[in-house]
Amino acid sequence: MRRQSLLCAFVSVLSATTAMPALADTAFNRIATFAVEENLPADMDPATETSSEIITASEDGNTLIYSDSPLGAIGFIDITDPATPEALGILQVDGEPTSVTVAADKAIAAVNTSESYTDPSGSLLVIDIANRTAEPSCELAGQPDSVVTSKDGRFLAVAIENERDEDMNDGVIPQMPAGALQIFSLEEGMPNCDNVKTVALTGLAEIASEDPEPEFVDYNEAGEIAVTLQENNHIAIVSAESGEVVSHFSAGAGSIKNADMLDDGALRFDQSGEGIRREPDAVKWLDDERLVAANEGDYEGGSRSFTIFSKAGEVLYDSGSDLEHQAALAGHYPDKRSDSKGAEPEGMEAATYGDERYFFVALERASLVAVYRDTGDAPEFVQVLPSGVAPEGVLAIPERNLLVTANETDLAEDGGARSHVMLYELGDGAPDYPMIKSVMNDGAPIGWGALSGLAADPAEPGRLYAVSDSFYSAEPAIFEIDATDTPATITRKIVVKRGGAPAQKLDLEGIVSDGEGGFWLASEGRTDRLIPHALMRVDADGEITDEITLPAELLAHEIRFGMEGVTLVGEGDEQMLVMAIQREWKDDPKGQVKLVAYKPSSEEWLAARYPLDDTARGWVGLSEITAHDGNLFIVERDNQIGNRAAIKRLYRVALTDFEPASLDAELPLVEKVLSRDLLEDMRTASNGYVVDKIEGFAIDSAGEAFFVTDNDGVDDSSGETIFVRLGRVDALN
Repeated sequence: MRRQSLLCAFVSVLSATTAMPALADTAFNRIATFAVEENLPADMDPATETSSEIITASEDGNTLIYSDSPLGAIGFIDITDPATPEALGILQVDGEPTSVTVAADKAIAAVNTSESYTDPSGSLLVIDIANRTAEPSCELAGQPDSVVTSKDGRFLAVAIENERDEDMNDGVIPQMPAGALQIFSLEEGMPNCDNVKTVALTGLAEIASEDPEPEFVDYNEAGEIAVTLQENNHIAIVSAESGEVVSHFSAGAGSIKNADMLDDGALRFDQSGEGIRREPDAVKWLDDERLVAANEGDYEGGSRSFTIFSKAGEVLYDSGSDLEHQAALAGHYPDKRSDSKGAEPEGMEAATYGDERYFFVALERASLVAVYRDTGDAPEFVQVLPSGVAPEGVLAIPERNLLVTANETDLAEDGGARSHVMLYELGDGAPDYPMIKSVMNDGAPIGWGALSGLAADPAEPGRLYAVSDSFYSAEPAIFEIDATDTPATITRKIVVKRGGAPAQKLDLEGIVSDGEGGFWLASEGRTDRLIPHALMRVDADGEITDEITLPAELLAHEIRFGMEGVTLVGEGDEQMLVMAIQREWKDDPKGQVKLVAYKPSSEEWLAARYPLDDTARGWVGLSEITAHDGNLFIVERDNQIGNRAAIKRLYRVALTDFEPASLDAELPLVEKVLSRDLLEDMRTASNGYVVDKIEGFAIDSAGEAFFVTDNDGVDDSSGETIFVRLGRVDALN
């Protein structure tokens, strides 16, 4: 075995790559989304699990073709007008399609037909794109993973993975039979089953060399195939013409600094790791001499980076912590994957748009695509793109200035986001996303997410404060936001503390300035988790100075959907904190919730009732309350997303009509007036599916209104945070 020496030092240029390029004149922005469920036949249950995993396009770029593994189908989308993609239906196949490519006017799908891990099999399916009909073609040497056509259309490469059984022997390899690479000749888009080269790839890697597990393949212009052996931590370069291994090398190991590597309910980027195997998944050629790999890890590694290699195996560049930092700055860092593979780079694409060469890294667990400009030296970070849940496939269509992502996860069973295909266009202007981001602080990003309440500074226009909810229970925090920037910028994180240590047992859902440099916070309780419903006052440094539990008269009827916002009204002894209770408690009439008031001067508790809108699907509740200019502004929302979302509304209640009664009296019902339907604001802001949780609304000292969504800490969520400037509040009335 020939081992390649690493001739270049490990390169990481974080100072150059963690900030958005100044004065960027072009950007990729999302122009449309397509829910894969729209392709289901009319007679099929719309809740049927679907997926869009690997995606390709017809030669004219007008038809997208994707593999749908759980459905056992190939899907088609018409993007003649990319801003309005249209369903073309599915073609069901016999087996599990794992990948798809295009050759001439045909699509070729690799289909897994394996009986078991120890008896793997597969076949190629040739599909007429225009008619969406198929005919079986060649049998494969085992279970296929990736399939790709050569640039000149002469060859087809198939990675025969024969994947390991992770439940057998703790997933340790070798596990036979071994994988291989198969190369077919193509004749007018049809594979010639009698002219196939099977390249063994055994005896190359240092790790389990008798059991190569090819994962991903890609061709360069010279007709050479790069193939990743992910579990083996190895890359091979194979000639399509001869079937010979031109070169091969270990993917090596990387390092990561200023990282969050603990699944502990806190975002602390102060850890590091050394000697982590890269274990690349997707690989793409940048030119005939250089290739870039996404270092996902799947066995014992995953350095959370991408690496640019020479064809001979020299490490020309490694991104180190940059992908992790970009995810964190955008609020997309998946804390629940911190101890595993972090943001998890998996998919990859590279293409030239005009005079610029770009490559794109799909971050499966962060639900982002990171965009870099290939400079021939250290790549330049350009932007991140929001991409549904778990992007896997990335497709460039530079002839149309388009980029497409396929997001494999379907959360239909839990009422969550469906699998989506998303389209982006390269054009003039700045990136639309992120709408809010954080800054670097001493070489590490300010980690944030799950923004669940919003408040304005009483004196400085454009200065806002947000809180994070129980998703980050180990380190509850207040975030200071400069909303005069675009995107809005989180400039400071204030940890909420009790006795100098991060406070525990909090679920922060509301925040308001106390007018004296500190804040009042509302914590939503959950008795089954020993989290009390409580009001807290904190000083400017986040130290809790006063903690007030709800009275027994309220708690006797509690459910876990408690306070979702807090605001301050009145002056002197008549000053009141007013809190919105999200859902009906046990003593509430159906369709009515409480607005609860507390007078700090007398420690008196009062309440009124608020009428909820009706909904045909799910539930409706309150998620924020803000006092301004004689009104209580209240956010009312359903728990639906995407096309099912119906209620995302801003109402107002006149303070002159808000006369809460004591808790033992008959509670008055307030009258509400619609200020703005926020649903269209959300659709316009994101050009994506509507997320469910508008959790923060604030009006600054200049009368400008803002709202923000809670991204659930990127857990079973797209991770998108929608931050919208609504303009002057008097225009909402």
